[in-house]
Amino acid sequence: MQADKIEIIEPRTARKIKKKMRSYPPGHITAVKQSSTDTEMQPFLVADTETILIDDVHKPYAAGLLKVMPGEDLSSKDKCIETYFSEDYTIILSSFEERSTKVLFDLIERISTIVKKDKSIRTIYFHNFSRFDGIILLKHLACHHKQYRVKPMMRNNKLYELVVFHGKIKLFRFRDSLNILPSNLDNLAKNLCPELGSKGSIPYEDVKLSNLVSMKTRLLDYMKQDILLLGGVMRKAQDLYWNAYKVDIESKITLPSLALTIFRKIYYDPKTFPIHIPNLFEDTFIRRGYYGGHADTYIPYGENLYYYDVNSLYPFIMKTFPMPGGKPKWCGNLEGQDLDGLFGFIEAYVLCPKTIKRPFLPYRDDKNTLLFPTGEFIGVYYSEELKYARSLGYTVIPLSGYLFEKMETPFESFVSSLFESRLKAKESGNDALSYVYKNLMNSLYGRFGINPVTTVTEVCSQDRYNFLIRNSDLIFADQLNEKYYIVSYWSGKGSDYWNPPKISAVQLAAAITACARIYMYPYISREDCYYTDTDSVVLGQPLPEEEIHSSVLGKFKLEHKVKKAIFLAPKSYSLLAEDGVVLKHKGPAKAFISEEWFESQYEDISRTEQVSVEAPFRIDFKKLNITKKEIQVNLGIKVGTKRIPVYSGEDWVDTKPMEITDLSGLNTLGIIMKKSLRAKIMKLLDDNARIHSILAEKEREIEEKNQDG
Repeated sequence: MQADKIEIIEPRTARKIKKKMRSYPPGHITAVKQSSTDTEMQPFLVADTETILIDDVHKPYAAGLLKVMPGEDLSSKDKCIETYFSEDYTIILSSFEERSTKVLFDLIERISTIVKKDKSIRTIYFHNFSRFDGIILLKHLACHHKQYRVKPMMRNNKLYELVVFHGKIKLFRFRDSLNILPSNLDNLAKNLCPELGSKGSIPYEDVKLSNLVSMKTRLLDYMKQDILLLGGVMRKAQDLYWNAYKVDIESKITLPSLALTIFRKIYYDPKTFPIHIPNLFEDTFIRRGYYGGHADTYIPYGENLYYYDVNSLYPFIMKTFPMPGGKPKWCGNLEGQDLDGLFGFIEAYVLCPKTIKRPFLPYRDDKNTLLFPTGEFIGVYYSEELKYARSLGYTVIPLSGYLFEKMETPFESFVSSLFESRLKAKESGNDALSYVYKNLMNSLYGRFGINPVTTVTEVCSQDRYNFLIRNSDLIFADQLNEKYYIVSYWSGKGSDYWNPPKISAVQLAAAITACARIYMYPYISREDCYYTDTDSVVLGQPLPEEEIHSSVLGKFKLEHKVKKAIFLAPKSYSLLAEDGVVLKHKGPAKAFISEEWFESQYEDISRTEQVSVEAPFRIDFKKLNITKKEIQVNLGIKVGTKRIPVYSGEDWVDTKPMEITDLSGLNTLGIIMKKSLRAKIMKLLDDNARIHSILAEKEREIEEKNQDG
């Protein structure tokens, strides 16, 4: 019997396992490198719709589109505009509802055909897409194009983008030209493409279903001119930005995003000034110290006044003031720390004495109103405004905070370059280029302060709908049709929902606005300051000549010499100026405002009246309809919400600050520190009283000796 043959197997050498390096997002904003895809501008489409009211709901009766190639001359392109008109379908469709749907259906299918033939075309622009055309198209796509999937980017009830998919393939996207070029189409055309003519007009109130056919030529010509102007405006803007910065506006959704890209690509050096991206805790804390501009009415009536504006206040601050750089360090107990040695965002106990008639530090009340009060309160502030407040007579006790490195501003070259370029453009008469530089310069700072807490609206499937109603901070939810639901919810609230913008740095936005308030305060605090709003002041006496220049960054320019003015509230005033009448009032009833109304309101500040206001383009987000609705509005001024009126007899002559006592923000440590502080203050007061008594006694003794002598 043969012995079993033993097979010897060579041992295998174990394969080395390469350790994969996990990639983490950078803790700071990175610079943008020139991409190989950034070699040419992309073509795009521009489009428009026209509507009539059917049962107070806007329904499209016409639509059109135009293909725009980079650098193309559009002066003869009006014949290339494709149009769709509802009444052309009367042979096959009997109801207007069906014909209106057909207009949009054919528009969408035509766009789909164009982008499939030319894959370089991805974007279709409407002017005011976010608040009008986009709402109509979103509902239409969800209800009538089941082969497509839609993904709207809707934040805080504003539709920024609407992307259309076929399966998993992205076909095209709708965007709002207004988010890149924030002005009305007529003004944009005059600045950017005057050779294409001006915007036309039609009597909207006369356009009815019954006369659409007879008005067809006029209506379509009006729409085609709008489309042509939009194409010209966007093409010119695309050329300007590309030639100056090699950035294609077609790749960006908003102007602040465009400004940030240009800054990161050309001016930003992360080695010199790394801009830190805050985490949840840092962002939440610092955002408490991100306040807006200072707006207040001080004296309600005046004559022979001077209305001044600062030339580009925020860009001036960005260029001039040091900024918080590096990674912040948390300090949970700042008791005993010298405020002068701190730089960053500090939670502090603040005491503003009643003797300060125009308080400096802001305070946000439970109604989210920004006040500038006296009293004692807790708040988060930029260290530099706390130091400035202390110099005015405030008591400031630091409690805790995030400390940054004090660094030279990273924005000096960005602002200087754009401001100088704008001046050259204005001098050469190039209003279009001047407009571009101005918008860029003023759009950057706000992008850093973008808020991660927003409302999000989705059009989604039933599975997604079921998930959202169970797991989100719901605002509303409704069914659009058998396939789609609409859901609105809060995003960014709490650690479970933390999904901030990829590039944000609230510390910069907060520092810029704080330094702007510091810069404006010497003018606001003048006894002859009647009114202020962020970058403007109305004074009783003129400023010195050396502080005035119409083209120097940070200097004042005289906007109006005012013969007579009434200031009822922030953003509600009338000016009888040498160059005409200026009326301003915030709210839906502003069409009812007149000089006479301001006079009557000033005589009786508590006066209110109810008026009927027509809201012609009201959005019903639950049904995705644009409606016309008449609403009742109380026309008047809320008295005493920011400052308290002061009367002489029955006449309103002045205001005084509100007084606040709010220590609810104190934690246990803060309460201990506050008690310790009060004990120290009481001891100082006792010591002061004792010293005063001793001095008084000594004075009496000296006086008695002098009398005896």
